[in-house]
Amino acid sequence: MQERRLPGRRPLLLAVGAGVTVAALAAGMTSAFAATVFSDDFTDGDTSGWSKSGGTWTVGSGVLNQSNAGSELARQFAGQTSWTDYSVQARVRPASFGSSSALVGLAARSTSSTKMYRLALLGSGRAELQAVNGSSITAIGSASLGVSTGTWYTLRIETSGSTIRGFVNGTQIASGSNSLTGAGRIGLVTAYASGGFDDVLVDSSGGGTPTTPPPTTTPPPTTTPPPTTTPPPAGWPTPTSSQKVDATIAVSGTFDGGLKRYYGIGDGGQSESQDPMFELAAGATLRNVIIGAPAGDGVHCEGNCTLINVWWEDVGEDAATFRGGTTYTVDGGGARSASDKVFQHNGSGTVYIRNFRVENAGKLYRACGNCSTSYQRHVVIDNVVVRDTDAIAGINTNWGDTARFSRITIVDDPDRETSICVKYKGVPKGSEPTEIGEGADGVNCLYSPSDITYQ
Repeated sequence: MQERRLPGRRPLLLAVGAGVTVAALAAGMTSAFAATVFSDDFTDGDTSGWSKSGGTWTVGSGVLNQSNAGSELARQFAGQTSWTDYSVQARVRPASFGSSSALVGLAARSTSSTKMYRLALLGSGRAELQAVNGSSITAIGSASLGVSTGTWYTLRIETSGSTIRGFVNGTQIASGSNSLTGAGRIGLVTAYASGGFDDVLVDSSGGGTPTTPPPTTTPPPTTTPPPTTTPPPAGWPTPTSSQKVDATIAVSGTFDGGLKRYYGIGDGGQSESQDPMFELAAGATLRNVIIGAPAGDGVHCEGNCTLINVWWEDVGEDAATFRGGTTYTVDGGGARSASDKVFQHNGSGTVYIRNFRVENAGKLYRACGNCSTSYQRHVVIDNVVVRDTDAIAGINTNWGDTARFSRITIVDDPDRETSICVKYKGVPKGSEPTEIGEGADGVNCLYSPSDITYQ
């Protein structure tokens, strides 16, 4: 995924025709003065920055394709759960419909994989603007368009307060008032259908720039965290039972697994297209869970979240990715066998990791160095046991990231090869961050020799 400057953007409506382009511009659909906060034309050949849920997704010739027409629900999500009033637009090309109710479409204000506003092109030939809450679907409005496969359509959803509008090829097909959800991510969706997607654009023409968390966030307090009575776990727990998982488990509220082992998604590798085992809505808590192999993309936190006594026996792509929100807490548990990193921080705010153990990993924590949106990110790591791990944290100092360490115990490292804090230069999407140093500096990497113990 890449951010694009408006003057150099490939024309979004090129394949639709000049007449429709004029209509779209006249309707305020695409303005050179709109505040573009997100865009992706998939010319980079990947779906980095998107979160997959179901379906078979590939990128080819600058188009994101979902080819499994038998998938009940296939979705790709991007953006932030805090986005409120905005417009999202994409070119959509249905390839096949399994029935008259099958659909290919665009989503806005998605708060979970099953709650969103959706503008759907249906197998019946109609376009329908919907409020989707699980199996409950409310039609806000619709129009008969004679939708056909193999044809590109430009879909757009505008959200402003409780007013939701849907456009196809620049013409409004539905508008109404609905209070299902006031904020959320964008999405590309299919249901019992296949199709292609291109030229995704999010801007302020829906009534205001999305309320993305500010690039500069308040660093955590400079004082040492208070002592905790909970020591890092001494060993790995024995599962009470095991359960194979075939689809992502959506969590809102609290999910207590009773130390059951959950496994079965993905191939155990580093592919970025794998589904997560658990997807946590904003404010959710996951506790007493053992995640076995294969573990897909572990846990996705779509907003503020808490992970308590969660264990990863064999980390696949990442143990957990913090995507939206401002405060994330990992308390207790452990992770091992992470060839890259354990915790990936893509959103803004602060990650707190305490009373944790990590073994055989590349990094315990990494602040994203080339995501589509560059935030100032912070991590506070306290009371953690580290073994056979290359680095504890990696941050981007040019963006003002900070990493604070206390009561770190490094085991079996007589040559002190484990790096405490690695510094990178963050870069725009499509480039690779460069390592520029490591070690305490009193500004970004915050610890003293007494904070690190070797055993």
